[in-house]
Amino acid sequence: MTDPIADYLTRLRNAISAKHRVVDVPASNLKKEITKILFDKGYILNFKFVEDGPQGTIKIALKYDLVNKVNAIKKLQRVSSPGLRKYTGYKDMPRVLNGLGIAVLSTSKGVMTDKEARELKIGGEVLCYVY
Repeated sequence: MTDPIADYLTRLRNAISAKHRVVDVPASNLKKEITKILFDKGYILNFKFVEDGPQGTIKIALKYDLVNKVNAIKKLQRVSSPGLRKYTGYKDMPRVLNGLGIAVLSTSKGVMTDKEARELKIGGEVLCYVY
């Protein structure tokens, strides 16, 4: 697999479009951090790290509005790819939907959102947009 983050986002997109409640994703440290950010920001209902085999999996419970059956995640967009990395400084940090969405960044201080990176005044690689 050449781009595990794109695979992670595609699995989430496919599960959302198929109205699944839970999706299983192969685990890695970067995917675990992105999952924690999605949970902290309220985009997913819950998550669980399952240690089975050498890699393990992440079970993600998706969040839906029960009345309208609309998912909390409208769009997941991969920004940086292995063939074309996108880096940004804290002054040029992208704002997703004028601050309503989040950009997930990989920085020297770890994986964080664009708002946290702006407060710490550090830049990094823009992994994806979520809104």
